[in-house]
Amino acid sequence: MELKSYQRAFLRSQAQLLDPVVYVGKEGLTEGVVNALDEALFHHELVKVRFHSHKDDTSALSRELEKKTASTLVTTVGFTAVFFRQDPKDPERIYKI
Repeated sequence: MELKSYQRAFLRSQAQLLDPVVYVGKEGLTEGVVNALDEALFHHELVKVRFHSHKDDTSALSRELEKKTASTLVTTVGFTAVFFRQDPKDPERIYKI
């Protein structure tokens, strides 16, 4: 899903209030991390991910997570990334974009 700039700005503002739900540790992108993000996106739609290791590769890891979970990378700030995936079947979406 391609986001317009005003949609991305809205989601960034909403993400400021969120705590990280998924943490990427020293093992990097394991299947468990991908599954955890996939499940978190299913339940929350907007998820913050924190990188504890591999801090030099934050943008590359974020792009890889984006592809593996079929989500949209909203932004990366420092060692934190924000992902969004809207549930197309749920009429009562959390974020109406």
